[in-house]
Amino acid sequence: GKRFSKEMGLSHSSHALDAQQLEDYQNCTFFTKKEILHVHSRFQSLKRDIKSERATLQELLEMPELKANPFRERICKVFSEDHSGAMTFEDFLDCMSVFSEGATRDVKASYAFRLYDIDGDGYLDKNDLIETIKLLCGDNELKNTEMELVSDKILEEADLDGDNRLSYVEFEHVISRAPDFTNTFRIRI
Repeated sequence: GKRFSKEMGLSHSSHALDAQQLEDYQNCTFFTKKEILHVHSRFQSLKRDIKSERATLQELLEMPELKANPFRERICKVFSEDHSGAMTFEDFLDCMSVFSEGATRDVKASYAFRLYDIDGDGYLDKNDLIETIKLLCGDNELKNTEMELVSDKILEEADLDGDNRLSYVEFEHVISRAPDFTNTFRIRI
């Protein structure tokens, strides 16, 4: 869930951050105040409509830092409060914080799970895994049978309770054996 309270939201009259907001944002992200100001200015520069509280999905997808990421649209939808892909500053800050170097493995794993849980049911089943593989490899790289084999292999290795899907705990177990996970789950802005 979101770590920001509604009271922390930016007022409609001003797009500048005040000292209290900076303090609050620093307390619930992995950023320093200076980094928060950088993220804020980056967010403001993405929006074509200066008065808008949100950056559109299209504006976010055009970010150079996201352009090459096969999960760019999933990232925007998972982090946007209404799951439309459009983000408020707080959604954007939350996203950048999770993908920052300072974010913990647990925080990154929790959001990775949400990115891969395409149908949003709280489990990674064969369909989620196949969709994730398609995103990672591109539609034409692997045949359907190959994607099925890969997803079956993942389930065979990681599905500890034999229910043909991965719970978050099972997913976390896999991540704990991937030493480079926290380095690869990162966006630098």
